[in-house]
Amino acid sequence: MATATQMASKKKIFITGANGLLGQKLVSQLVEKGDFQVVASGKGDCRLPGGGFEYASLDITNETEVESTLTSIKPDIIIHGAAMTNVDQCELNQEACYDSNVNATAYLIKAAEVIKAHFIFVSTDFIFSGEEGPLDENAIPAPVNYYGETKLIGEEMVMKSKTKWTIARTVLVFGIAHDMSRTNIVLWVKSSLEAGKEIQVVDDQFRTPTLAEDLAAGCILIAEKEAEGVFNISGSDFLTPYEMANTTAEFFGLNKGLIKRADSSTFTQPAKRPLKTGFIITKAQEQLGFEPKTFRTAIGILAKQIILART
Repeated sequence: MATATQMASKKKIFITGANGLLGQKLVSQLVEKGDFQVVASGKGDCRLPGGGFEYASLDITNETEVESTLTSIKPDIIIHGAAMTNVDQCELNQEACYDSNVNATAYLIKAAEVIKAHFIFVSTDFIFSGEEGPLDENAIPAPVNYYGETKLIGEEMVMKSKTKWTIARTVLVFGIAHDMSRTNIVLWVKSSLEAGKEIQVVDDQFRTPTLAEDLAAGCILIAEKEAEGVFNISGSDFLTPYEMANTTAEFFGLNKGLIKRADSSTFTQPAKRPLKTGFIITKAQEQLGFEPKTFRTAIGILAKQIILART
């Protein structure tokens, strides 16, 4: 058990969106490492398992709440992972999306400036047009949907802020929440094929899918090394969803014949998706020592988590 003196000497790290997938992984990795005082925050009650952290209920779209919470906690580092990320919902509910992704980020930046906290902002490949990829940190943004627009505005505010800042851009984050509340491409393919369902999967979109644990590890490396600027934190395998589905089927020994190729025009969705993104992660590898799992290894990690969740 850490003494009060040891706790006081540790830097304090504040996580937004702690009840979400990334937030869960961040809190569990930070608690396990034991190098920081961890304050998890989310809207409403704490839904995180285990202990070793404090929890602050916070509505980040409420400026007064953000200001009072952060000035009383005074974290050294803020990892802002909370966002409205359902791309179609963002397109259909633009006011709510703007409030969650732009206004909330502005309130958090303002508070970070007052307490001089290192502000780490989690961003997305959806700030890009999808005309080419994989992309490095110097690629020029040109979002094709409203979600991407709001995240780009967030990035621009972070870059202009008067506090130490870092942007961690990521791609197609997948993983398993502790309560199995989230689905992802691996779980969807596995359950569909096990049920004998034929599935249509696009083969004209390209991504570098990112295991949630790897994104959390990348954000923690940024905090530990006090790295500043923009970093691409994603998986290293450049794949289409069709290739991801086939790799998943192979891993679990399922019928790949049920996987049918489709192109993006087959699906009608409210928000346009960029066709080709994916990231070059050389900068994060060289400057942070970031090494993500391969997509196949990540499936193996998920397979073990599925078994543990059911026991």
